[in-house]
Amino acid sequence: MAENQPEKPVKSDDPVQVELYEKRKKLYVREVHGLFARWRFIAMATLLGFYYGTPWLTWDDRQAILLDLPARKFYILGFTFWPQDFVYLTALLIIAAMALFFFTAVAGRLWCGYACPQTVWTEIFMWIERKIEGDRNKQMKRDKAPWTPLKFYIKGTKHVAWLVFALWTGFTFVGYFTPIKELAHSFITWNLGPWETFWIFFYSLATWGNAGFLREQVCIYMCPYARFQSAMFDQDTLIISYDKDRGDPRGSRRRSDDPKEKGLGACIDCGLCTQVCPTGIDIRDGLQYQCIGCAACVDVCDSVMEKMDYPKGLVKYTTLNSMNGKPTHPLRFKVVGYGAMILIVTIGVLSAIALRTPLNMDILRDRSALYRETDEGLIENVYTIRIANMDTVDHQYRLSANGIDDLVLESDETEPTLKTGEVTEFTARLQVDPYLIKQRSTEVTFHLQALDNPDVAVSHDTRFLGPTNL
Repeated sequence: MAENQPEKPVKSDDPVQVELYEKRKKLYVREVHGLFARWRFIAMATLLGFYYGTPWLTWDDRQAILLDLPARKFYILGFTFWPQDFVYLTALLIIAAMALFFFTAVAGRLWCGYACPQTVWTEIFMWIERKIEGDRNKQMKRDKAPWTPLKFYIKGTKHVAWLVFALWTGFTFVGYFTPIKELAHSFITWNLGPWETFWIFFYSLATWGNAGFLREQVCIYMCPYARFQSAMFDQDTLIISYDKDRGDPRGSRRRSDDPKEKGLGACIDCGLCTQVCPTGIDIRDGLQYQCIGCAACVDVCDSVMEKMDYPKGLVKYTTLNSMNGKPTHPLRFKVVGYGAMILIVTIGVLSAIALRTPLNMDILRDRSALYRETDEGLIENVYTIRIANMDTVDHQYRLSANGIDDLVLESDETEPTLKTGEVTEFTARLQVDPYLIKQRSTEVTFHLQALDNPDVAVSHDTRFLGPTNL
């Protein structure tokens, strides 16, 4: 059938095939240079430098950041955190969420365009791809060409480079949970444990797949942030927009042509803004959820405007209010509210960490009996006490109790010694003369204090049960 011949009309009883999912078309992203590209490079270099370099830093003869899951200890610089400090992780997640909302309300999807791991590692993989396969045009030409030994060699080299980088990424990830120097020795001698082996290769394959193949599919279909980001946008949020009034009607022309004489706008319809977009959208179609705010289209459009001797800013960061000729309000209730919450929670967390006591004591009263009477006629309650030394040095502690007159504490561990990170559990008994008991349930307090440092001390309230003489 000829190309321009009309298609045969479909009869009502003919079967119709409907595709529910659009087949992915590979994107060949053009390299771009400019102000925002430099900012993306700085952000990428900073984040990757932190990720790959931090596990190799030491602090007090140990790894500076180590999440030691088997020992249930988390080393962050000079601090040691325990499972009991989970509240700090909760606060950190709240700060991260509020920061995401704050920056999104101010300047759109800054996280997606500059700091998201998917964006950062995709940029690295595309950089490797360009170094080995060449620029966009060379990649397209090579993919259309038949397979040859040279094509197989180039493609294979690219995937080997990708896999080596992904393996380094997986190795570094596990290095945050296993001391990385020990991990390196185990990796070289191939003496890795089963979980270390699993996570190194799982994280490596995930990096290779996401950054090498899925790329924009993760942002468009898998990431939930793209779906609810619009709820945080308002008329004063900075977004990347195309100035339709200035750019339309679009059309190609020579640099020497006067666009007004041709009835054209500033857009020369070169299509470069689409070619540099990592998600393959056309910013001239308006704000779309696929836009990750990387501003690559801004850089390339400004370069075209500069070559044409037109003013820059045909595609730019702006607000809907500005586009409609209305004033923009940078400080508004939403932004101030997010900023205030971040500040309050951050101050609270830092204060709590600075004032935290590196000692934990849990007390459980024996529930098998309300109370019992000793041979001496005293009323006794039995408690199980669990102590954890969360400090970086060893301590000897003294245990005491009060709350009732002439209260007697009986235990084999009234002055326990614990090494750093050690946890111990023992039984303690409180005894009192029944004539001194005023009510069936009386509040008593256990005190635990380090003998070498009075500031390392905790108290725990519990109940003493007994008969009453009232």
